[in-house]
Amino acid sequence: MSALQLKKRSQRKKKQIQDDSEEAVEAMEGFTPSARHKFLTFDPDFTLPIMQDHKPPPREWQVTAYATADEYNLDKLLAGLNQQGLYTASTMTSDATESSVLHAVATYRLETEQREIYFFREGSVVFWNVAELERFNVLKFLKEYEEGKYNGETVLEECESLSYKYSEGPSRTKLLHDKILLNPEGQTNLEKYTFSNALAMSVKLGIWEASLDKYIDNIEYVSEELSKTGHVVLTQDQVLQRMGQLFALRHLINLSSDLLDIPDFYWEHEQLEQLYRRTSDHLSVSKRTSVMNVKLNHCLELMELLKSHLNDRHSARLEWIIIILIMVEVAFELLHLIERLF
Repeated sequence: MSALQLKKRSQRKKKQIQDDSEEAVEAMEGFTPSARHKFLTFDPDFTLPIMQDHKPPPREWQVTAYATADEYNLDKLLAGLNQQGLYTASTMTSDATESSVLHAVATYRLETEQREIYFFREGSVVFWNVAELERFNVLKFLKEYEEGKYNGETVLEECESLSYKYSEGPSRTKLLHDKILLNPEGQTNLEKYTFSNALAMSVKLGIWEASLDKYIDNIEYVSEELSKTGHVVLTQDQVLQRMGQLFALRHLINLSSDLLDIPDFYWEHEQLEQLYRRTSDHLSVSKRTSVMNVKLNHCLELMELLKSHLNDRHSARLEWIIIILIMVEVAFELLHLIERLF
């Protein structure tokens, strides 16, 4: 064998040993030669997956309404807020609302969203983005300016609350299911006033509903006693007093409030009228008003029945008194006749 052949044989052995060692390393690492080749080879058609931008969910806040009294003295309340310095009166963009509502904005901001309060002359207050502790402090502050205060437990039980947030893009303010979506562009004072007005009417109706339920509970024993014994346990004055309470409540619901009709303010604001109607329907204001009137009618029928029965009994008593008086007079005449004869 020549020296050249020996040299080539040694080179082939070195190359084979090198290839075997590379394959052993690849097998040990879990790669095959073909897989390694494909992994390291650039593929012009290969594209990275598109990663979607993570956006945090829109921030939500709460709007809460209470009815605490028959009426607020807004003039004195405004003076009290100015003296306190924690809230600043804000002018509404429409003069039609100025006499019936006081809009106040927190003087100091705690976050980007402003804290606002709407005080309605009819005795309702609506809070926008106001924490519970701050709301209770405002309710205590209001007691000085209330006329005809309501029971504190009833006020808390009949409160209404909705969540609200701003739409992701420019769009009309609307009520979607039980959530208020505000337009992020432009002023929203009148839209917030509209939602507040509907909430204020709803909580006011809730107070009247609680009052009627309490009235029904108080006269329940009357109907039970009437059905069992046929006797009326109330006097005529008590019946008249309860009838007066019913008529006063009916007057508040049907004549002194806007429960049966749309407030005049919305006649010239078609979009706001739609928001008011939508919110009122969501809170079932019309249905609840109808149910209250039906209950009032039943209570009045019962009181009318009791009144008629007491009047009949009183008339019968008068008739017996007259009969007895006539009999007494006849007896005296007979005595006089006997004296003249004998």
